[in-house]
Amino acid sequence: MKEVLLYKKLKEGKVQCQNCAHYCLILPKKRGFCGVRENQNGKLFALNYNKTAALNIDPIEKKPFFHFLPGSHSLSFAAPGCNFRCKNCHNWTISQSPVLDNEILGKEISPQEIVRAAIKKNLPSISYTYSEPAVFSEYAFEVMRIAKKKKIKNAWVSNGFWSKELFDLISPYLDAANIDLKGFSDDFYIKNCSGRLKPVLETLRRIKKKKIWLEITTLLIPGLNDSKKTLKDMARFIKKELSPEIPWHISRFCPEISWQLKETPETKISDLEKAYNIGKEAGLKYVYTGNVLGLALEDTFCPKCNALAIKRIGYEIKRHDKNGKCPKCKQDLNLILK
Repeated sequence: MKEVLLYKKLKEGKVQCQNCAHYCLILPKKRGFCGVRENQNGKLFALNYNKTAALNIDPIEKKPFFHFLPGSHSLSFAAPGCNFRCKNCHNWTISQSPVLDNEILGKEISPQEIVRAAIKKNLPSISYTYSEPAVFSEYAFEVMRIAKKKKIKNAWVSNGFWSKELFDLISPYLDAANIDLKGFSDDFYIKNCSGRLKPVLETLRRIKKKKIWLEITTLLIPGLNDSKKTLKDMARFIKKELSPEIPWHISRFCPEISWQLKETPETKISDLEKAYNIGKEAGLKYVYTGNVLGLALEDTFCPKCNALAIKRIGYEIKRHDKNGKCPKCKQDLNLILK
């Protein structure tokens, strides 16, 4: 447990959390929406500090990052909790446990131990993933500061529902982010995620403006966010307001591992291909499909001459690029190699 970094004390023992875009007003002895921040006698505490719910060494492509340190592995960890309630969540046993069970479970591992584990395995990055790093930001922030001193890169995999205060706190230590763009309407975010769209778009703009490496993921859910208009609007936003260079990952929804959408059908491969084509037709240079083993749309092709630059099968890759450039025409492929 640790006192929260970003909050405001109010009258009558109330506090306002400033960690994410909910800006929860929390009464004494109560918790915020995430279930891991509690008002104790007029002070706000993060109950999930130092509590690791998952710790693994993953291929960086699993996050997914396709242009950030391709072919490397990343020490990946999470504390429990989330500031969303996504019905489609594939990691709900970690993200929703503080709300469902009212328990904050996890193994006590210090920030120093996390970084030492990455150094011991000679890993170039630490990924803050599986649940929502914004809700374990105190823990993440300490790890990030130590990792930065040790020349280890920090990568967040997040829903992007951050406060400006959180962005200002972590951005000097953040090297890469993969942000979920889950839908493209407030209606979708309110009904499916218990959130809103605008703060996510603001986070994406801030990341791009700060020149932090950015990739975007959309889980394509049949009947919810897969309309042609929605996908066109997403692709247009990424190209015009961010950059056509930003990789867009369009992933297959799997009902059997989702939290509340077990009756929703699995995403058809043909629908993934349609979404891929919409992204390419909008002018995005790097569009990828995910959660389908062996589909060629996971490969990186040169945006200029269409030569194969990186071949992917699952999380195994074979690089054909020449130090981040096309093997045929030498076009820069926007890869972060170190």
